[in-house]
Amino acid sequence: MSHRPSSGARAIAGVGLYFGCNGLMFAALLPWYPLLVERLGLSSWEFGLVVASFALGAIASSVVPAHLISRFGANAVVVGGTLLLGLSAAATAWSVNGWMMAACLFFVGFFDAIVDVAQNVVGIGVQESLSRVILSSMHALWSLGGLASGAAATIAAANGVDMRVHLALIAVVTFIVIMSARRLIGDVGQSRRRAGTGVDAEVAADVSEPSGGARPSSKRAVLLVALPLAVVAICGTAVEDIANNWSAIAAVEFSGVTAATAGIAFSMVIGSQCLGRFSGDFLVQRFGSSRIARLGGGLIGLGGIGVVTAFEPVQLLVGLALMGYGSATLVPGALGAAAHIPGVGRAGGVTLVNWIMRVGFLGTSPLVGIIASLGTLRWGLSVLIVIGAVTMIFAGRLGGAQEQAER
Repeated sequence: MSHRPSSGARAIAGVGLYFGCNGLMFAALLPWYPLLVERLGLSSWEFGLVVASFALGAIASSVVPAHLISRFGANAVVVGGTLLLGLSAAATAWSVNGWMMAACLFFVGFFDAIVDVAQNVVGIGVQESLSRVILSSMHALWSLGGLASGAAATIAAANGVDMRVHLALIAVVTFIVIMSARRLIGDVGQSRRRAGTGVDAEVAADVSEPSGGARPSSKRAVLLVALPLAVVAICGTAVEDIANNWSAIAAVEFSGVTAATAGIAFSMVIGSQCLGRFSGDFLVQRFGSSRIARLGGGLIGLGGIGVVTAFEPVQLLVGLALMGYGSATLVPGALGAAAHIPGVGRAGGVTLVNWIMRVGFLGTSPLVGIIASLGTLRWGLSVLIVIGAVTMIFAGRLGGAQEQAER
């Protein structure tokens, strides 16, 4: 079914706002971590366990998004989930101890995962409706939203703004923008529903039907294909997790940056990741997903060496930029390959790899915190070098399932 260019452009803009607002809301909290650690008196291992509750919340939500989308529709889930995500993030600023902070972050992770699934469902629907690939750029807009939010939070902290006021304001602004985005997407989504092929119905069908009508593969065969892809995805999310939770603290401990301005470290990672995602489509199309992922692993390892050996801000920020750029295509590449796992359907493959990825994501910050407690934070962040090496080892599996399906 065709759509007017203006309708398609509005729908794409609406999906972009979905992703950008999700990145903005998520990142608004992160630059405040050093101040929260100081205020609550958390040690490295305690902080590692506290922030791991975010990943635990995301894992706990695994079966919730599909039920909510089936009942209310993907757009409604994005809107409602964003409201609850904003409230959870704002509540974190009121934490009086590590337990309360962990509980708030659990709900931040829970609602963030729900919104993430729903906004991707909407993006897939708009993409198929317009017969135009947009998802990679949408993920780049997520990074761009996070970059803008991280910079704003850093500036606010440096100027003594109360984090409770800042996060409450971000939550209100984000919700208003999400409501506007919903109206932009409405034209395309409503016309599809009248045609009886709504976005949610198509995705539900795709969950239950193997791609190409193929008979389902054995669980063992599916896992043998999915696990290497999940490893690459875990490497990508591990870099993001380290950047989210430890980059600002590393900036303070390694290079003498003040706690109020340490958010620049996170902004450096997410900014370089954003550039990597905007350029990723061209590079992957030109050189292949496996080669770009292998190069990304090398950059992550090199960036990790730069970070753990840094004693001044410039080297630290360059190292963070390298690991951010190197990680840019890993998760999109792994999920794209997962969509071509034989016999399980696009959504089935993506769901499986995404769930394994989130389980692996759960252990990253506690591992860094435990190693840092046994030694130093430099030793803890040396896991970046291992992540880079593992990425290079498994990068060759990214093209396997997709190339097989294309043949």
